[in-house]
Amino acid sequence: MPVISFAPETGVWLLCTPRTSYALRIDETGAPCHLAWGPRLTLEEAEEFATPPAPHPSSFEGRPPVGDELPVDGGARYGTPSLQVRFADGTRAFEWQATGHRVHEPAPGSTELALEFRDRHYALEITLHYRVHDDSDAVERWSVLRNTGEEAVTLLRADSAAWTLPARDDYRLSHVTGQWSAETQLHRDRVPFGETVLTSRRGITSHHANPWVMLDAGGATEEHGQVWCAALAWSGGWRVTVQRTPDGRAGLTGGAGHDGMTQPLAPGEEFTTPQYVGLYTDGGFGEASRAWHAYVLGHVLPHPEETRPVLYNSWEATGFDVDEGNQLRLAARAAALGAELYVMDDGWYGARRGEGAGLGDWTPSPDRFPEGLAPLVREVHRLGMGFGLWVEPEMVNPDSDLYRQHPDWVLHFPHRTRTELRSQLVLNFARRDVADWAYGWLTRLVGDHGIDFLKWDMNRALSEAGWPDRADGTERVRTAYVHRLYDVIDRLRADHPGLRIEACSGGGGRVDLGMLSRTDQAWASDNTDAADRVLIQHGYGQIYPARTMAAWVTDVPNPLTARSVPLRFRFHVAMAGVLGLGGDLTRWTDEELAEGAALVAEYKRVRHLVQHGTLHRPRGPVDDGPAAVQYTAADGSEALLLAWQRAPRHGAAHPPLRLAGLDPSARYRDARTGAVHSATVLSDYGLRPELPRGDWASLAVHLVRVP
Repeated sequence: MPVISFAPETGVWLLCTPRTSYALRIDETGAPCHLAWGPRLTLEEAEEFATPPAPHPSSFEGRPPVGDELPVDGGARYGTPSLQVRFADGTRAFEWQATGHRVHEPAPGSTELALEFRDRHYALEITLHYRVHDDSDAVERWSVLRNTGEEAVTLLRADSAAWTLPARDDYRLSHVTGQWSAETQLHRDRVPFGETVLTSRRGITSHHANPWVMLDAGGATEEHGQVWCAALAWSGGWRVTVQRTPDGRAGLTGGAGHDGMTQPLAPGEEFTTPQYVGLYTDGGFGEASRAWHAYVLGHVLPHPEETRPVLYNSWEATGFDVDEGNQLRLAARAAALGAELYVMDDGWYGARRGEGAGLGDWTPSPDRFPEGLAPLVREVHRLGMGFGLWVEPEMVNPDSDLYRQHPDWVLHFPHRTRTELRSQLVLNFARRDVADWAYGWLTRLVGDHGIDFLKWDMNRALSEAGWPDRADGTERVRTAYVHRLYDVIDRLRADHPGLRIEACSGGGGRVDLGMLSRTDQAWASDNTDAADRVLIQHGYGQIYPARTMAAWVTDVPNPLTARSVPLRFRFHVAMAGVLGLGGDLTRWTDEELAEGAALVAEYKRVRHLVQHGTLHRPRGPVDDGPAAVQYTAADGSEALLLAWQRAPRHGAAHPPLRLAGLDPSARYRDARTGAVHSATVLSDYGLRPELPRGDWASLAVHLVRVP
């Protein structure tokens, strides 16, 4: 079956992925309308959906609020518009006129459809793009708008795409909410009739929500049921609106920017929306997660084939009290523990002694590093580790040489207070001179010192997002900021192909497909409490793979929660992602160092499963019982089970953990105990892990297929 096929007689387009189909057509009014999204169809079967529209039952109804490929503001449309424009004469409606189409292969294994339209009267063109891949069920969508006239056009709303779901008796919405240090808390709620809006008005992806949603008919489980999902590849403010209509249909639309934002489109100018990626599965939430992980690894990450190293980060050991001596001592202990990458965090530059000064002055403090960073970098490399550095290029303290020289470089409005959060202001990366300045010192820093890794942080939301130097600056700044940010990172990586970057925004404030497409991993949360991390990591893993999720083992009592849990429990939680170490190793006892070194070595033996295997969730963190994740090799030859339990409750049920993805005809040996299990028993009847007695019990079970 062709990947993209067309029936000229009915105007039906059919896009096929390995297991799903997506069908649409241009209807009698010239508007692109949705037909089907779900299990595989033939072109002839897809044409069965191309029925004439039903007449309006009354003069109050108008066009159905969901069902258009990109609902516009105009005519008898009363649903949430994906596209709203204002022309120079004040007209706000848009009327579709099809002008052509293109089908091509942008890369081997990928096929793209471009549907071309223009407004029937005004000089505005729009192209709807669809891309599918031979190895993924994801459908990538985005739009390109072009002003071909001589007068300005204002985009009041320009979403990337709208998605329509079939009618069902009920619908359930899965999404994540949270706040700083409590990100990605998973919620599954019944979709109410009307509109449900998820958004970030903070100028970043945000800790409070993430631009992805999953919808099911209310009965999907981890391993069964139809699930439709979509995720936006954008690292600024965003809005997703989910609609449920009285006739039982559901749909959603999403794109960059929150309510009230506008985007000028000057004569001759073109605006491209970020990608909005959709995915359907009939294998439940678990299969949806696995499909997303495979998509991110196959089509988003810049170096998915790499195995991420075990890193050590100095923040929780030294805070801002950074100098060459304490970093050398920590580096020696980190290397002995088995770390492969040493990262020096905040406090190494300018007058930085706390949150109140120094941001923007990116040269090593001479009193702390008399000979610069070179001696420390050399020693870290001699110890066999890569060298990484914390940076926050988008920020400035008012108490800095940079701000005193360039107070106009920050986001601000004339005659308005410049709101400081964490004693800092946001540099206006939308300005080319600011972006070029950031790129310049970053590329020199990396090149002059042989830096292998950057932890790129961003520790506050945007406010006073103005650009007074441009008449239309306030309308352009939020979008231009993100594009210039992307450009700085892209240029930096082009200069230094060996450089690897971790995305961070006070933890998980900027985790999205757009940022992951140009970084190698993400800091999911500033909260390193292992008990809290189980929940945070559960929500993170719904869309984003473990290969991207940095997770640290830090000291107890935890600085945020004051909770103390055993070192082994902390390691087993962090081993579910990219393992990192973040405690003050100079205070670890010999016993803790020995246990930590053994657990680091254990992680290295199984990290190929965590970072490159498939994820199953035998039991989520739903109650006082054990929670567990499983990572399995693609060929079923190995599996890793990580299980955690906060506290046992006498008399509580202890259900077995049923494993998945194993070779059904094989037997597996527990690498630790030597016990041999049948795959049939492990999959159909389950494993009862022998968790240690007492509070904060955890276990790692590495199963290897018996030859």
